[in-house]
Amino acid sequence: MSIVRTALSLIGFGFTIFQFFHTLRSSDDTAGLLRPEAPRNFGIALVVLGVLLLTLGIGGHVRFMLEFRKEHDTLVRERLIPLDSLPYSVTLAIALLLWCLGLLAIINMSMRAGPLA
Repeated sequence: MSIVRTALSLIGFGFTIFQFFHTLRSSDDTAGLLRPEAPRNFGIALVVLGVLLLTLGIGGHVRFMLEFRKEHDTLVRERLIPLDSLPYSVTLAIALLLWCLGLLAIINMSMRAGPLA
């Protein structure tokens, strides 16, 4: 869960920086103060970092859940615990949705295309 929280912060902060400086650049007061690609590059870097961190977190969570299910099956076979079903991982579902949102943000920021444009 902490990886999901950190990735969400990076993705959200990167997209916010991109949008803030994009709006600020359109203002006449700041013409020439910022290189036009700097906020976009920094925002994309933060979002990409968030998506990469989230990918690593999803991989670790899937490995943990597979090992957990294997241990659960062993305990059921040895009749140490009753046969029951394991719950669905809500954390994994939220992480996958956030991962998709991060990819959409990268597409929007780099190509100015997509559903967030």
